[in-house]
Amino acid sequence: MLFQLLQELVDPVNPFEVSEDEGYRPGQIGYQLTEENDLDGADLILLGCDEWRGMGQRQSAGNTAAVRRQLYTLFLWHGAIRIADAGTLRSGSQLTDTYAAARMVIRELLRAGKRVLLFGGSHDISLALYQAFAEERQLIECTAVDALIDLDREQPFPAHKFLLDMLTSEPNYVKQFNLVGFQSYFVNPQLLETIDKLRFDCFRVGKVQEKLEEVEPSIRSSHLFSFDLNALAHAYAPVNSLSPNGFTGQEACKLMQYAGMSGTNRVSAIHGFWGKDPHGLTAMQVAHMIWYFIDGIQKQLHETPLEERQGYNEYHTLCAEVDTLFLQSRNTGRWWMQLPDQSFIPCTYTDYLVASHNDLPERWLRAQERM
Repeated sequence: MLFQLLQELVDPVNPFEVSEDEGYRPGQIGYQLTEENDLDGADLILLGCDEWRGMGQRQSAGNTAAVRRQLYTLFLWHGAIRIADAGTLRSGSQLTDTYAAARMVIRELLRAGKRVLLFGGSHDISLALYQAFAEERQLIECTAVDALIDLDREQPFPAHKFLLDMLTSEPNYVKQFNLVGFQSYFVNPQLLETIDKLRFDCFRVGKVQEKLEEVEPSIRSSHLFSFDLNALAHAYAPVNSLSPNGFTGQEACKLMQYAGMSGTNRVSAIHGFWGKDPHGLTAMQVAHMIWYFIDGIQKQLHETPLEERQGYNEYHTLCAEVDTLFLQSRNTGRWWMQLPDQSFIPCTYTDYLVASHNDLPERWLRAQERM
């Protein structure tokens, strides 16, 4: 079923045709893909998308090919990770046809136990990615990195309002939604109030940059992660004409690494690569972000399951008369804290410090509110 669906809905890619020279050197991603592009045995499936009608554009800029040219020349330091490139999703005659194709392909890849990274297309494609989970009736947590809140029903294009369907459709399978990197001057405060009433979390770009690791727990617990390139400063992604401000290239790579390190994450996406790209810098940036995502997957392989307590340092605290257990991984240094129902949620060292001073961490309180 999976491979028949891919033949019908995805245009395969030939790594030799992507190369601009005579081929690839041993150790490069393109070399591995020319030797073995085994979808069945892959741990991570790459999937391109050139659908831009959701943001009002009618033609493809062909930027998935530009990303591949950069990505395939990178050296892979992650021998334990098997990667395959499924190709590029075919755009339908109507935008809704592309949504349906993306939903079906992602659903079948999830059923096959694959982890997927889609690159290209406008941010509304993430709605189709969510719907793949919804069709399986799976309750999920989602994180989006975006300079905007795509929740404005007055906007004409789906890319600017797709969250309305994603967060309010019935039945709804979004247990938690996090928005990372919004820029205040672009956002109506009433939209933030709406998000807060739903007990979802929003992180302003400046606050995230002050302490990037504070958003890692939110990303770690997410099943679906998306990154809109408009969250990057123009200097690091020249196709982004929204703002001169935003995340740096290094910060974007770190956020992608966090997503790769998530043991919960099943589908990730990088959207918004549209338009002219001077010197190919945006394509290179996206390729580096994908490389760091793979690096995160490699790091996750060394994480010990929570049930195996010998792999963790345990810290008991009594804060506000609540006995709370904190766990710190001896392999990755990451933290978890226990809730009253005995379940654990990802947290940071800062949360532990707050609890050790007899205060309940805000992350703990928000989790209780949602429960």
